[in-house]
This record gives sequence, structure tokens and C-alpha cells, in this order.
Amino acid sequence: MDQIIAKFKVDWPGFTLDVDLILPGTGVTAIFGRSGSGKTTLLRAIAGLERTKKGFFSFNGEVWQDAVTFLPVHKRSLGYVFQEASLFPHLSVKKNLNFGLKRCKTERTIGLDHVLELLKIDHLLGRKVDCLSGGERQRVAIAQALAVSPRILLMDEPLSSLDTARKQEILPYLERLRDELQIPILYVSHSPDEVSRLADHLVVLDDGRAVAQGPLVETLARIDFPLCAGKDRGVVLDGIVIERDEKWHLMLVEFAGGALWLRDRGIPPGRRVRLLVPSGGVSICLERHEDSSNLNSLPGHVEEMLDSDHPGLSLVRVRIGESTLLARTTKRSLAFLALKPGQAVWVQVKSASVIE
Repeated sequence: MDQIIAKFKVDWPGFTLDVDLILPGTGVTAIFGRSGSGKTTLLRAIAGLERTKKGFFSFNGEVWQDAVTFLPVHKRSLGYVFQEASLFPHLSVKKNLNFGLKRCKTERTIGLDHVLELLKIDHLLGRKVDCLSGGERQRVAIAQALAVSPRILLMDEPLSSLDTARKQEILPYLERLRDELQIPILYVSHSPDEVSRLADHLVVLDDGRAVAQGPLVETLARIDFPLCAGKDRGVVLDGIVIERDEKWHLMLVEFAGGALWLRDRGIPPGRRVRLLVPSGGVSICLERHEDSSNLNSLPGHVEEMLDSDHPGLSLVRVRIGESTLLARTTKRSLAFLALKPGQAVWVQVKSASVIE
């Protein structure tokens, strides 16, 4: 199985990066954490930009760094997208891309025409970089990184310099890269929204160490998930639209364990979607209630309970088939219901949304 092994220890005054990671060699792995947690340092070490005395890196069985080996950056088959678009402002888009093409020393596995189509920048080829919008510049920077036909793409907070509107403009292009290019992407971010929308796998860094890692859906559903406590806690579900009710403007999304009615977004049946279910939008009942305005009632079993960051609140993890939901409830309600692990319950989902 394709995999990425990254073991690094970097000692700086006041900060130490110490990680030992085994990552999937496919899909998008998000490296998530607060500012100063070591995300960029880890990415630079992987790229060979940060030379570490203690380090090991292998990509799908090929060692790029160990005790005796250190491939320089230009010999590592990777593309790197920085926070700010690293382009030549006095050159046209086409000439910037040609610069990337000249660096490609191996057989091309990613066609430039395909990249232009994925990012929708073919109409920009003749324009100077300094005449582009922020979103256009970042799409060109991504295309330049892909022009070398890399085997892995590293992205260091590529949307951090963009405003909200430009971020929403570029996110669909990143989704297309994830879905259509057969190369792994390591994506550094401190934005839960970006991570929830793009990632397949998640690594959480805090103070230079990996405090959580695993498949995105499973990791977010951990009741002790670090860095994301309180009312904003939620889980992500992968689902598929199976029905649209045009009369009531609703759509039914099926996931592993059940189905949820949501506000109709015009998404055709058969389309895969990713849902965010916030813990504050989930309530727990001991019996199913038919006399309720809530359309979504699902059977499950209590798995775990944990105090929240508020003295009066708790988080309850409930298993729904093959999936997990989190419910934020008051400790008074918890005592009234006398919940305990293994108990059969019904959950009502009052709010859930498509991540887009």
C-alpha cells in the first residue's frame, strides 16, 4: 500500500518539532493546528527546505532522507504552493508556467492542458501576473507547482492571503484537484472549514507534536479531539443524495448508518456530498417521538460521555450504524436521562448542512 513516512526532530530555541507520522499515499492529508504549532516547519522538512539532523522521509517506499541520504529539493519529485503566490510578476502567466515545465526532469504524468482545464486559467495565459486578482494568482501558482508533474503536492495555507469571497472562489478548484489528480496532497491549514471540506486524512499538531491523526471522519468524531472544543464541535459525514422533494424543497442524504433530510440545494440524486453536523444541533431522547417538528430521528447507542469546556455542558458520542454523531447537552439533561455507555437512544438532528 502506498504510504508516506515522516519522522523529524527539529530543535530551535523555545520550540521543538518532534513527529513520527505514517500517512496515506493518496488523497488529501490536512496538517492542522494553531499558529506556531509547527505546521509549516513540518512541510518544509518534507520538502527538504528545512534540513534536520534527525530526520527520515520516504515516499511510497523511496527514501528521500535518512541518516546517510538527503535528496536536495530539486531532486524531490514534489510541487510546493506557498502562502503567497511565488510567481515572476513581470512575466506572463504562460512564461511562469514554462518556467515550471523546464524544471520537469522526468516523464510527465500530469498534462499541462489538464491542469489548465482543472483550474480554469487557459484564458489567462497571455496576461501579466501583476494584472491578476489574488484568486487568479493563486490558481496560477498551483498550476506552476503542478507543471513539474510532481508525485506529491505540498500546499502551505494557500488561501490564507485571500479574503472570504476569493477563498470561496478557489475552494471548488482545490476539490477538483483532489478528485481528479492521482497524487497525494499535504495541505497545511488552521481553518476547520477548509479541512472539513477538503481533507481525507487529518494530522493535528500542537506545540510541535502530533496530538491526533487518522481518517478525517473518524478523527473529528473523537470526543477528546483536541483544539476544537465547545459549541463549534461537530462531525463530518460522507453521504450521497438519494432523493429530492421539490414540493417541500428538501433533499434526502444517505450516509453509513442512516439518512438525513436537509434543505434542498439543487444537488441531483446520485451526487456525493460532505455534511457537517454540529454537536449543538443534535439532541438525545430515550424513545422515538413521532409528534415532533424534527424530520430526522435516528436510533443509536451511547458510546462515550465527556465534560465540555463549559461547567454545565457535556458531549455525548452516539454510534449510528457505521457512523458517529456528537451531541452537546446540559449536565442536568444528562442526569435526568441517566445516560450510560451502551444505552440505546434516539437522536434528533435539528441542523446539518452540506459543506460547500
